[in-house]
Amino acid sequence: MPTQIILTETIDTIGIIGSEATVKDGYARNYLLPQGKAVLATPQNKKMIEEQKTRFELQIAKEKEVAEEMAKKVVAIVCKLSAKVSNEGRLYGSITINDILESLRAQDISVEKRMILLADPIKEVGTYKVAIRLYKNVEPEITVEVTGDTSASE
Repeated sequence: MPTQIILTETIDTIGIIGSEATVKDGYARNYLLPQGKAVLATPQNKKMIEEQKTRFELQIAKEKEVAEEMAKKVVAIVCKLSAKVSNEGRLYGSITINDILESLRAQDISVEKRMILLADPIKEVGTYKVAIRLYKNVEPEITVEVTGDTSASE
């Protein structure tokens, strides 16, 4: 049974701080409410959230500003990855989100796995653009260069 809540912090999959959302009862009861990430959408809580609206708006603006600053840095990043390839240039395996994540961490860029928006694994040598979701509507693209190592084909 769905539960109506008001978020007390931004959660990517649900919404931004101060917004109302409907979530599954167990998710609200077992995670969001005990962790203090949300409150039930009662008339008293709605009034309390309305009073805190300016504080929430400042926090949203600050979070977005931080994300936009990080986006400026992230755009310049190039992840150079090497993989074993066949004579036709196809990879024996594929480049996945985990490979990109490791490359970013090696460059001291801290992002979470779910922030990397790679629709399908990369299976060919080449240069690709991969979006990173830093905040709602802030999705800069990094460059992923995949080079081949043909020594495996012998």
